[in-house]
Amino acid sequence: MELNHIRRGTGDPLLLVHGLGGSWRTWDPVLDDLAAEREVIAVDLPGHGETAPLSGEVSIDTLATAVSSFLEANGLDGVDVVGNSMGGRLVLELARRGDVGATVALAPGGFWKGWERYFFYATLAPSIRLVRLLQPVMDRLMDNAVGRTLLLAQLSARPWALSGDVALEEMRTFAESPSFGELLRRLAFEPGQRGAASTRGPVVIGWGRKDRVTLPRQAKRAMTRFPNAQLYWFGESGHYPHWDAPEEAAQLILASTVSEAGTTLE
Repeated sequence: MELNHIRRGTGDPLLLVHGLGGSWRTWDPVLDDLAAEREVIAVDLPGHGETAPLSGEVSIDTLATAVSSFLEANGLDGVDVVGNSMGGRLVLELARRGDVGATVALAPGGFWKGWERYFFYATLAPSIRLVRLLQPVMDRLMDNAVGRTLLLAQLSARPWALSGDVALEEMRTFAESPSFGELLRRLAFEPGQRGAASTRGPVVIGWGRKDRVTLPRQAKRAMTRFPNAQLYWFGESGHYPHWDAPEEAAQLILASTVSEAGTTLE
């Protein structure tokens, strides 16, 4: 399957996978730093951005299969990958399948338990309805710190400090994604992330200590399912480390996906 994507920079390829409702533009805060050392390939998943939705079932499995097909068609087998939120869950699934190399999953979904599932769904489902209603005035809301704080407080630890352009694009793609509702339900209520005892490349899981979507307590479960992974904490970040701590996130990604062995995370 062909996915809308951009390529930037030179060097070994690095695939970026956005989260639920997003697009490749969510990575704007870290693109330049990553492209200074790697050839960055950032995709729009099916039913997001400028990629058409899947014709049948829309789930983590079918999205992962679509990405695998894209990798095969573009000669990217074994590529290093980075994902955030639902994208974090997707890249862990690709790692579990053995389709990719080094893997960085930022705030991956799929590790909630019990009431956390209902919390996730009950907070995001009304939010997307509000975002769609506010589209006619969204540019003005995202152009000021108060508007960003009101609408993005669950995603960011410091929404008032975010780029208005990046925030506006995210709110636009949230509203326009035809796959948002079905994926949200599946993420909340279907079986969670499957684990792997070993993967083709190293796995790093990054988590924000101020995450209000995938709660920090879920990190322990992620490590149980991927026991060979390394865990990295972003001390001042919410659900989007690449927004709240872009320099730190870029450094983690580059350090975690170098070809040489022996990299140590702090």
